[in-house]
Amino acid sequence: MRHLTPLLWTALAALATLAPAWGDDPLPQDLIAKAGRGDARAGLALAYRYRDGAGVKRDYAEALRWAHPAADRGYADAQDFVGWMYFEGLGVQRSPEIAAGYFKAAAGQSTAAAWNLGQCYFAGLGVDQDVPKALAAWTRAAARGHGRSASTAAMVYLAGDGVPADAKEARRLAERAAELNDPSGHVVLGEIHFRAGETEQARKCWTRVARTKSVGPIGPPTQPSDQLAAQQGADLLKLTAYRDRKPEPGRFALVTVPHVHQGWNNCGATSCAMLARAQGKPVGGWDVKRLCPSPPGTGTDWGDLLKASEKLALRWKLVTFTPDADGFVKAAAFARGELDAGRPLVVDFKYTGAEYPGGEAGHTLALVGYVAGEDLYVLCNPALATPGLQLMSAKDLQRYWRSDHYGAVAKNVLARPAIVLGR
Repeated sequence: MRHLTPLLWTALAALATLAPAWGDDPLPQDLIAKAGRGDARAGLALAYRYRDGAGVKRDYAEALRWAHPAADRGYADAQDFVGWMYFEGLGVQRSPEIAAGYFKAAAGQSTAAAWNLGQCYFAGLGVDQDVPKALAAWTRAAARGHGRSASTAAMVYLAGDGVPADAKEARRLAERAAELNDPSGHVVLGEIHFRAGETEQARKCWTRVARTKSVGPIGPPTQPSDQLAAQQGADLLKLTAYRDRKPEPGRFALVTVPHVHQGWNNCGATSCAMLARAQGKPVGGWDVKRLCPSPPGTGTDWGDLLKASEKLALRWKLVTFTPDADGFVKAAAFARGELDAGRPLVVDFKYTGAEYPGGEAGHTLALVGYVAGEDLYVLCNPALATPGLQLMSAKDLQRYWRSDHYGAVAKNVLARPAIVLGR
């Protein structure tokens, strides 16, 4: 099952070392000369250029040729660069093990490498999965000014995924992320305020992040990754009027589902962990993943997720609807009935386009509410910042709620699948 998502590209982009904004200017001759004389900074600058096709034809092998000497001499930023190339398999055979080795070597000096190393530990890619080690790497990076590390660690402490929940540490790290102006940090800190009954402070956090980008009344699921936090802030501002409101069957429902951060490509198991938590089972995304045979970093067959629910002493079942317009009408009516009864659903999305590897991508997330009068649905998305809530129009839900790779049972036939609570 291919499950790299438009939203997950946020994580992919964050894993990469950030390159200077070179544009399409041709390569300066003095830069080539400096790199040729062994200047590590110049060599890394050339590596960025070749990796990104900035002023030259994109050439991953050439990028590595310039980055490797600097990395071998201990230049931390170059080590992080080479590690990322191995992690992604760009110009070399993909090897998370080699990547993690480079990240370890550079983490003491490079905040990007510390962030990347934390990602490896959290997802169990290239190293044994170890959430405390991931948090240690992210906390060190946060102390040195890496906002994304601070906000991600705050989410993990807030959820208590792989470590005991620690509200005090979560708030401290969220405040650090907001101090560093990390967009996700503003979202998470706003949620911490909201849960504490500090609604005005929450609104201030979400207003601040919503103003960082031009946002619409509802954001499309395929919006650019740097737009996501701003749109989420706008969605949360709108949702403040609904989150404490009593449900009105047929008109409005919003089921509380504890949010869990998915980490690297673990949306299926994490969405099911959120479903389990909504039923009172305190499990995390990796707890569910370990109950399935697929390795970390790969998609999870929905048949295995259903078997995992049995091991957790929960009853889930798979329902599907046809991918046409009539099927959506039936699927939407079913979903609203479930939500009216206080039962969230796990759904699978499919995206198509040249921007995705192989021309398509998928994402699993939870459907937790609807507002009938505005033709809106509410999702709890493990790829977004806590609380993970986002709004989606009925039109977009109809377009994207479909999949032919949710599991072996799909047999490559397109449907609208959902994992629902057994009666």
